[in-house]
Amino acid sequence: MEKLDTVVIGAGVIGMAVAAKFSESTQTLLIEQGEQFGEHSSSRNSEVIHAGLYYATNSLKAQLCILGKELLYRHCEKFHVPHKRIGKVLTAKTTSEVNTLHTIAAQAKINGVDDLQFLSKTHIGRYAPHINATHGLWSPSTGIIDSHQFMLSLLTKLTQNHGQYVPRTQFLAARKTCNGYVVDLDCDGDLFQIQCQYLINAGGLFAQKNASLIDGLEKKYIPELHYCRGQYFSYHGKHPFSHLVYPVPEKHGLGIHATLNLAGQLRFGPDTHFIHDLNYQVDANDKNKFVQAIKQYWPAIDDTKLFADYAGIRPKITQTGAQDFIIQSSNTHGYTGLINLFGIESPGLTASLAIAEQVLKDIG
Repeated sequence: MEKLDTVVIGAGVIGMAVAAKFSESTQTLLIEQGEQFGEHSSSRNSEVIHAGLYYATNSLKAQLCILGKELLYRHCEKFHVPHKRIGKVLTAKTTSEVNTLHTIAAQAKINGVDDLQFLSKTHIGRYAPHINATHGLWSPSTGIIDSHQFMLSLLTKLTQNHGQYVPRTQFLAARKTCNGYVVDLDCDGDLFQIQCQYLINAGGLFAQKNASLIDGLEKKYIPELHYCRGQYFSYHGKHPFSHLVYPVPEKHGLGIHATLNLAGQLRFGPDTHFIHDLNYQVDANDKNKFVQAIKQYWPAIDDTKLFADYAGIRPKITQTGAQDFIIQSSNTHGYTGLINLFGIESPGLTASLAIAEQVLKDIG
């Protein structure tokens, strides 16, 4: 039986970041059940580098987003990953929304974000012309990134450290031993076993299923999974946006906001739909809902230029209220050398490098 130090399950951005980090000090294998890395949440998002404004005090989201943002910007410079500190404007029109901006700014300051600026209606026009808002909040450290190139850089780091990445490999089971874990895998139809000391379940939308295949792990440690689909519509034509524009947050997300990719393509989303099965189909009939939401802050939108684009799915662990990341170690489940990652949604991309550092810290 082949032996190595670390097996990481799932080659989304979190699994790749964890594998790259562990490969600095351990012999690491990264497995992916799909044809290629990042097929799900990691390649179906806004590609935004979040500043860390919204998250609850002392939450993992707050701590790891703030740290992860700085780690990510440094990583992008070192590995020449395309990115840009484009900044974003949070908009408000009503007294209630203005109060929400002040609440967000206060929470951001608690979280360690100290570069926010309040904008008057006149100042909003300098950052986001043609936007309908009476007040705004400017976040200069918000950015955008080429998520595919970022994941490629993590794969490069893994292989440079003599780690291995194997796609089309299904995790079948794991059993605890006195020396770690015996892991059963199906590699493109071939069954084999590996013995490892550390087992990291970074399966994203499949993390709960993976955890259920670990022999003896009690079900009470596996949170319920809820698929929350978010659709995006793209805008084809000239537009006035040079920064990201967000409404005030919604219950399950940040609202249908305006984002840009590195080529300047404008897109809007995501919305939120709880669904029962993995389904990435975009409902073109939701266009009117998007148009009405966008008109709240961009009344001049030409809806003939708005088209259905793509959808992503968030791995929610609750359908009510906010949720935090779960980095579940032996302190919770009692299995030395096992980390389960649950509910890693936004700002998971931003926090990925910090999550990897936290996993390495918790594995001990």
